[in-house]
Amino acid sequence: MIDLRGKPKTREQEYNFSGRRKFLVLFMMTCMLVLMGRAVHLQVLNKQFLKAQGDMRQIDDVSVSAYRGMIKDRNGSPLAVSTPVESIAVNPKELKAEDKNQLRQMEKEFRRKHNIEKLTDRDKEQVMADFRQEKALKIRKMEKLLNLPAKKIANLLNEEPLRPFAYVARRVNPGLGDQIKELKLAGVYIEREFKRFYPTGGVSAHIVGFTNAEDVGQEGMESGYEKLLKGISGSKRVLRDGQRQIIDDIENIKAPVSGNDLELSIDQRIQYLAYRELQLAVSANKAKSGVLVVLDAKNGEILAAVNQPSFNPNTRSSLKESWYRNRALTDVFEPGSTVKPFVVAAALEGGYVSRNATFATRGVYQIGRNTVKDVHNYGTLDLTHVIKKSSNIGVSMMALKMPPKYFWDVYHRLGFGTSAGSGFPGEANGSMLNYKNWHDIDRAVLSFGYGLNCSALQLARAYTALADDGVLHSVSLLKREEDDDAVRIFSTKTAKSVRKMMETVLMKDGTAYEARVDGYTAAGKTGTVKKADARGYAENSYFSVFAGMAPANDPRLIMVVMIDEPSAGQYYGGLVSAPVFSRVMAGALRILEVPPDQEETMPVLLTQTSQ
Repeated sequence: MIDLRGKPKTREQEYNFSGRRKFLVLFMMTCMLVLMGRAVHLQVLNKQFLKAQGDMRQIDDVSVSAYRGMIKDRNGSPLAVSTPVESIAVNPKELKAEDKNQLRQMEKEFRRKHNIEKLTDRDKEQVMADFRQEKALKIRKMEKLLNLPAKKIANLLNEEPLRPFAYVARRVNPGLGDQIKELKLAGVYIEREFKRFYPTGGVSAHIVGFTNAEDVGQEGMESGYEKLLKGISGSKRVLRDGQRQIIDDIENIKAPVSGNDLELSIDQRIQYLAYRELQLAVSANKAKSGVLVVLDAKNGEILAAVNQPSFNPNTRSSLKESWYRNRALTDVFEPGSTVKPFVVAAALEGGYVSRNATFATRGVYQIGRNTVKDVHNYGTLDLTHVIKKSSNIGVSMMALKMPPKYFWDVYHRLGFGTSAGSGFPGEANGSMLNYKNWHDIDRAVLSFGYGLNCSALQLARAYTALADDGVLHSVSLLKREEDDDAVRIFSTKTAKSVRKMMETVLMKDGTAYEARVDGYTAAGKTGTVKKADARGYAENSYFSVFAGMAPANDPRLIMVVMIDEPSAGQYYGGLVSAPVFSRVMAGALRILEVPPDQEETMPVLLTQTSQ
């Protein structure tokens, strides 16, 4: 054999080359045998190891909750916000099953502690007993952390058949969720969610409403604007450990889309003022309930709408379901004498009475077999004094001068018998008998507010036709600059004339002297309405109502106050509801920085210089 240099190879060189080749072949065969042996060991002899490792790390796709849009007042103050929380769920099947990984770890620890290589059957029984005891202690600790009844989870484990999934706590603090994770219990899951928080508590509860455990709107604007507020959930791919807990995020599959914010027309400053004063009035008069609505006279925005009793939407346990109802918008009552200004306006507008007309009331007025009465015999009254003294007889005489269809049409155009259209869920329509079925007595009682039903919001809306010089506004719970749906009901001259008459109601010899507003002119009308029952009208059960506006010369705000069943001695609207109007109106006008138009009535603040 010849080498690379052309010289013949020696026997020694040939032997060395052959040896290296044999070594290389032997080395490669050895590596292959090692790899094959390892594969047999893992796949056949010790396959449980790989299975355990696979069980410990699993890839899964999970939903990512979307942030629900905020609800704000007109100035941006938050009324409803979402905060991150966690919910605790269990899979009883997994929780009941023995955790092999944990059990194997305890067996390993037992062997190390007792310095033995292999466990006897008795040792295995001891480890199993310790394992079950430790698991029971962890479950009880979890129950205590979540403030669950004892054996709550144990009862889930004893059900037949076992449920695949059950929540044991919803919307808990993330810190509490971390403590649950540290227990490392198989079959216990921590889900990230959002909890709705209402910073103003009961002040705006009836308007804003609340969501349920699934973060779906149930009442109020939360329910009415669910589609706008609700976001779109996303998804992500995660890595779970043996206890099914998420240990790492792998990738985002679809990003969640946050819900839209909702800006209300409510001014939280006025809302709070109205809430406080109504609460005091209902308590002082030992009333069943009360409502108060404030409208912007220029565009129909609802600046405040409060109810008593109220509730805290952040803690709703042990509350009556009836307290959730927004009575100001959903409940109806007979408005009583608060509709009398509309009768006078309708009669003037239609030319059925002149501005200098008078009415001989004499205290009693017979209409067929029925009798209409006034509280006193007021004698002969002009239009202004019909309003000032709240004469049932005077407005009945006017109503009988108007054709039924015309009278009904004015009431209907003012919004009685139809929804105010604020968009609030469950808003009341009210009711009013069709004019085709009217008798003379029907026209009479309708003129002083019986025989029809309306909500406080509907009544307040009707008053915009007098406050804004004859223009009736639609109402809105959403912030807006102008009202595109405004319609004219009365002429400017008629509206101003009636408004001037209503100013006299707040004079000392009127029915609502307690309604006057310091620093401002005001106009309004009282209503003291007997409540209907199964037998007709109750003798000692009343709605006390006041509706008014200020400043009277150019109204900025309209307010309706209704107190249901005052029982502390007084029940007249001018004594029960009018003082609430006075305090809230004075504060609201100052909040909005409306200049006083009657400075001589402003309170004087006295200061004393220290000596």
